[in-house]
Amino acid sequence: MISAPTIHSNGTSRDELLRNLTDAIAALQTAIQAVGRTCPHGRDYYPQGEDAIREALARHDRRMRDLRAIQRELNEIAEATVGEA
Repeated sequence: MISAPTIHSNGTSRDELLRNLTDAIAALQTAIQAVGRTCPHGRDYYPQGEDAIREALARHDRRMRDLRAIQRELNEIAEATVGEA
């Protein structure tokens, strides 16, 4: 469950909130693409033994999942902010 802001006269405007969320979502997309390019390759790990690449890939997958989860959460907040009357 997300915690979305309440739009009211003493708070941050809906436009500013959405602009900041959109900027953050776009930055995360850039980060997802950049981190995706760091995907481990076996040729860089085989001297460490056969488990090394599996561990590196598992950690990479976790990083990618975490970034995507943050991006999804910010999207949910943005959608809730747009939908708030």
